[in-house]
Amino acid sequence: MADQGEATCRQVDGGMTRVFELFGKRWTGLIVATLMPAPVHFADLRRAIPGISERMLSDRLMELAGTGLLVREVDPGPPLRVSYRLTEAGLAMEPALKELARWAETYLADGGQCPERFRK
Repeated sequence: MADQGEATCRQVDGGMTRVFELFGKRWTGLIVATLMPAPVHFADLRRAIPGISERMLSDRLMELAGTGLLVREVDPGPPLRVSYRLTEAGLAMEPALKELARWAETYLADGGQCPERFRK
């Protein structure tokens, strides 16, 4: 049996664990990316993210608000409208999200599969 060594005993960094506990959930990254340029109303968010249900969008927005990444603002109307905007902490995700998008264009461009030339 191969020597297990020190490398197998390392644990995942606590910061990475927290990031992926939040951003590892489906839709979270897309919501943040959609809010990056400017505040967005709930209905517009729903249209911008195909496949997300109203309930899931609402749950993810509440979760992101709870972490301090976005704020919910009620426009008194009429009609009453709710919009969401990223906080300073949420906006600080922009460089990381842009870098992930660049990585995906390079390494996942073939329908979500890593091209053969990068599999070595």
